[in-house]
Amino acid sequence: MPPIINKSKCNGCMNCVTICPVDAFGHQQKEAAYPVVHYPDECWHCNSCVLECPAKACTLRVPLPAMMVFVDAPKKDG
Repeated sequence: MPPIINKSKCNGCMNCVTICPVDAFGHQQKEAAYPVVHYPDECWHCNSCVLECPAKACTLRVPLPAMMVFVDAPKKDG
C-alpha cells in the first residue's frame, strides 16, 4: 500500500519525493502540482515521507502483516 497524498493539503514542496529511500515516487515532472506514487510496490513503509511533509499531506497505510513489526514514530509538536 503506497503513501497517500492529500491533494487539498499538499503544497507541492516535493520533500516526500526527495526523502524516499526507494524512489517509490519515481521521476516527477517539474510542472506537477503534487507528487504521484509511480512505483507503489517499492514502498518499504518507512514513514519518512510522512515525517518529512510540512503540510501533513502524506499518510501511510501499513499492510496488516507489516503492522506486527511497524513502529510509528512519535508525532512532532508544531
